[in-house]
Amino acid sequence: MDRGVYRLMRIYVLVASLSLSLGSLAQTVALSSNTALLSKSQTSVISNAAMHESSEWRKLETVPYKGKQDDIFFVSDKTGWYGNGQGLLYKTIDDGGHWAVQWRKPGTFVRALGFIDEHIGFLGNVGTDYFPGVTDKTPLYRTADGGETWNPVTINGPQPKGICAIDVFRSPFINHGVLGYRTTVRAGGRVGGPAYLLRSDDEGLTWTSQDLSAFTAMILDVKFVSNQVGFIAGATDADVQKSHALVLRTADGGKTWHKVYSSNRPWEITWKVAFPTEKVGYASVQNYDEDKTNKMRFVAKTSDGGLHWKEVPVVEDHELTEFGIGFLNPRHGWLGGANHDYETLDGGKTWSAVDFGRYVNKIRIVKSGVTTQVYAIGSSVYVRSASE
Repeated sequence: MDRGVYRLMRIYVLVASLSLSLGSLAQTVALSSNTALLSKSQTSVISNAAMHESSEWRKLETVPYKGKQDDIFFVSDKTGWYGNGQGLLYKTIDDGGHWAVQWRKPGTFVRALGFIDEHIGFLGNVGTDYFPGVTDKTPLYRTADGGETWNPVTINGPQPKGICAIDVFRSPFINHGVLGYRTTVRAGGRVGGPAYLLRSDDEGLTWTSQDLSAFTAMILDVKFVSNQVGFIAGATDADVQKSHALVLRTADGGKTWHKVYSSNRPWEITWKVAFPTEKVGYASVQNYDEDKTNKMRFVAKTSDGGLHWKEVPVVEDHELTEFGIGFLNPRHGWLGGANHDYETLDGGKTWSAVDFGRYVNKIRIVKSGVTTQVYAIGSSVYVRSASE
């Protein structure tokens, strides 16, 4: 095995092993004492009566987990889900006040989540032959009952090895004098490759698959800002020592893709993207270079709808491994890391250290009416209120 591939896998395996082994005791205890929670009653397993305050962020009381939990998704200010590498899916119906184990499947690694509404949703599994303990070869599941039951989807085309990202895009249209929505769901993966992008235009009933291996070695995140314009976070090579961070852009709904950003340093991949507007976007850039003299860390930024990108320095810290990124508006955003988190109030010109957990893989902005909540998931789940 090439040294770069081994290096990337060793780092991810370390995080996954912590998740699978050190977290197993707490998960087992929670499951053994809460088997009844898997019914529709949604009786809570966790109460957030006491929350730990850290600046403006609040740590929600969830089952202890060692390592990185990958995704969290809310369809309203009350209803949301999160999952992890133990094959566990948790649900809340009171904005994180209580969480219940809703679904479990040992051997599945819940990597990505996406929901259309409170009933129809999707769960991406990272797949086999990458992380230890993952035996489930089904890349994508669908639910039509709010997460009570999940079924594998049928894919027309090449089968992806696993899924790392799900994007749900809804566009309004006039339907016989009534406002309706057309929904396109995309799912992509995976870390380490190969790179496949799935698409559904009928709420996940049928799927097509697109092989993008000619454009990127991995698909780590997918984000569409309109029906036609979308982005993929990727990597130029499956061998991380040869890889450069990469962003692809489409302007025709995913029919064709073009490189719009590539870092000039090896040992890098692009992890997550965030677009607070159609014009302004950010991407987290992971660096795995063991040379400690290479310590500057960057995010990539666009201000013209992804046509051009520039690198924005974050901090000189060789130990920073960037993961999730999220922006409330073009100026105010957050960057999650393995051991350090950061916040910017000026569009990335300056960054300040903050604390909203470790291994923060995903940051979700949840807007409902006049309220906005920001959720961050890693080894723990954090939340904060925000205003534009």
